[in-house]
This record gives sequence, C-alpha cells and structure tokens, in this order.
Amino acid sequence: MRLRDLGDLFDAFVFFELMSVVAYTLTGHRVEEPKAVQGALSFGVLNSLGAYAVLMGIALLYARTGELAMSKIGEGLDRHGGPDALTLAAFALVLTGLLVKAAAVPFHFWLPDAHAVAPTPVCMLLSGVMVELGAYGVWRVYRTVFSGPGGIPAADLERALVVLGVLTALVGAVMCWYQRHIKRLLAYSTVAHMGLFLIGIGVLSPEADGGVALYILGHAGVKAALFACTGVLLDRYGSVDEHALHGRARELRAVAVLYVLGALSLAGLPPFGIGLGKAVLEEAVGGPLTVLFVAVSAVTAGAVLRVAARVFLGLGPRPDDESSYETTGKEEEPETRNRLSRVPDTMTAVPAVLLVASLAVGAVPGFATAVGHAVSGRAAPAPHWTLPGVLLGLTSTLLALGLAAFAVTRPKPLGEPSWTTPLRRLQSGHIGDYVAWLLVGTTLLAALALPGVLNG
Repeated sequence: MRLRDLGDLFDAFVFFELMSVVAYTLTGHRVEEPKAVQGALSFGVLNSLGAYAVLMGIALLYARTGELAMSKIGEGLDRHGGPDALTLAAFALVLTGLLVKAAAVPFHFWLPDAHAVAPTPVCMLLSGVMVELGAYGVWRVYRTVFSGPGGIPAADLERALVVLGVLTALVGAVMCWYQRHIKRLLAYSTVAHMGLFLIGIGVLSPEADGGVALYILGHAGVKAALFACTGVLLDRYGSVDEHALHGRARELRAVAVLYVLGALSLAGLPPFGIGLGKAVLEEAVGGPLTVLFVAVSAVTAGAVLRVAARVFLGLGPRPDDESSYETTGKEEEPETRNRLSRVPDTMTAVPAVLLVASLAVGAVPGFATAVGHAVSGRAAPAPHWTLPGVLLGLTSTLLALGLAAFAVTRPKPLGEPSWTTPLRRLQSGHIGDYVAWLLVGTTLLAALALPGVLNG
C-alpha cells in the first residue's frame, strides 16, 4: 500500500467494514442459540446501515470534489466557498456511520445486545478497539475533510459533538448503574465513556486532542481487562449475573484484585492512563462539563466496584430474583468445553498485562509527551499531570467507592426507579426501533450543524 493511500477516505471505509463483517460473524457464531443470532443481527443491520450512510456521504464528496484522499477532499470543499446543503448532508452521513461504530447515543443500541452474547475475546475487541476506532474516525474525518472554510464551522461541530457527548455520557452512566448482567453493565460503561471522548473531540483544542488519545489508550486496556475477568466468571460458574454470583467467587483472589484495579482505573485513579487523559480533558473543557466527567467516571466505576464487592467478597444482602431486567445473565453457556475447576494462569495473565499497559500510559515518563506530539504536533503543550487533575481523579475514585459501599450496605438492595423505565424500554431488542433511532440521530446531527450552513 502506498503511503498516500493511508489518507484515502474510501479505503478507510473498506477497512472499517472488513473489521465489522468479521465482528458480526464472531458475535453470532453460536448459531444454535437464538439470542446470539439476534444480537449479531442487530449488530450487523445497524452497522450496515451506518456503512451505507458513510458510502453515500463519500459519493456526495466525490461528486463535489472529484477526490477520495481526505486532504484533497478538504481542499476541494474549500475551493467551492462556504458550506452548503451538500456539505451538510455529506457531513451528517459520514459522521452517522462513524458514530454507529463508536456506539454514541442514539446509535448505541447494538453494543449492549452484541456484548451480551459475544464471546469474551470479541467483547474485548468491541469495547477495546472498535468503538475507539469509531471515535478516531470522527476526529480524523472532521480535522482533515470538514475543518476548512468550505466545511462545517468549528462552533457547529463543537455544538453537535458536545450535545451528543453529554447525552451519551448520561444515558450510558444511568443504564450502567442499573444493570445486573455484567457484560451489559460493562457495555454501557463503554457508552458512557464514549460520551466523554466525544466531548473532548468537540472541544477542538490541541490539549483536548492529546487528552482524548491518552484516555482512549487507557480505556482500551482497562475495558478489555474487565471483560477478560468477566469471561473467567462465565467459564467457572456459567453465569454473568451479579445477583446469582453473590459471594460465589471468593476463592478467585487474583481475579478479584484485577477487577478492583480495573474499576479504580475506570474512575480515573492516578497514575493510570485513563486518569491522565481525563485530567487533561477536565482542564480543557472546564466548568460544568468537568462535573460531568467526575460524575460519569464515579458512577461507571462505582457500578463495577459494586459487582466486585458482591461477587468476589459476598458483601451486602443477597439480592432476590424478582426483577424487571430484560436480561440477567443467569444460566449462560461457558465458552470453554467444560466449566473450569481452576483458573489457568494464562487467563489471569492477559488482564494483568492489559492493566499494566494502561498504567504505563499514565505513568511512564515521556509516553504522554510522545502521544501528544503525535496527535497535536510538537507546538502543542505535552499532556502532563497537574495538581487539580490529580485531585479530581482522587475525587471521582472516592465517589465511586462511596457509591459502591452505599449500594452493597443497604439493608435491602436498591431498586430501580421508575424514571429509568423509558430508557430501559428503548433497548427493546427490536431492530426496527433501533433503525428509527438511527434516523433520529442522523437528523439531530444535521440539525445541530445546520446554523453554520445557513450563515454560510
């Protein structure tokens, strides 16, 4: 492949879809299980529609500029003057496809359904690689194609991504807290943190770009490690239900330590990479958005710590089975041929290595500087720890510990409030509902970017 092809928008589309097709197949490879087929079908249909949207957007850009290289497309749009309806349509279509890959609200419905049925290695790739590449695609395409005078004004891009990011972070955090299916809980945690990534990208500053890159690298390792630990629970006990596993995994001390470390890293505990990326972003966004970063990190990490306290330590009263949850994670099939009588060292070595890698992102001298320079150029300030960033990381960690302690020490397990019922019903499992929300998301994205086109 020639070097210039690395910046080709159509080539990027092809490689995204090759990755997606493999992911669909691996998600639903247990064809004898209806729920696996349904999860893979939701995954495939929504991502295929996102792919068609990207392809139509590329066709519009090619019709306007006669180019497929991203930089050349940007130059071609600039030669045509200010943004117009065609530019807006291409922007909304291309970003729709990328935001589907990134599992941003309201394009996210495929991710929890896929995670609930996919094998553990596939879950590790979905939350550790695929959604992060979707976020990278949003950043790359806007910066290279739509950031010039003929593209979408910066203020409109910021409005679109910050609004979608806030919505994604809030919905993901609330749904994460009220899950008992551990894989779904981790999936919604990914959705919540994707919202924070989008806010960071929308800020459009070199400092924020470096922070997002570090955050994504740290999150990829931690989330893959947490899914690997959850896979151990599935293969040992045939369940990923937080309630059914209450106190059953006391003997898995190594897995428990890794799980708690992953949860603390998810909260932004220094010096993990997530903590450094979050600290840089909190300084870049400022104001109320900093509060959102702390709250979302605390809630998602608190949910994971709650699982650790109940499953590995047996803390709190044993929850009853009466529940309105659409899936519980009980009576799942192990991914190994037989349930494990002991956990092989290799199954704990993988999450341990991933957590060490996430720690290195924030702790190894010079690594953050190299990432910042690679993303933003050497003129941009290098990401680094600051006292406010450390204090905010410790604050979100303490809040996460407090939330987990509150959840497991109540005399009666905390029930789900009625106001979350509409959010839960949106995850209906019906592909038609998900497609309708995809169209709503595309319309919302275009509407948020419309003022710049009207003014242009």
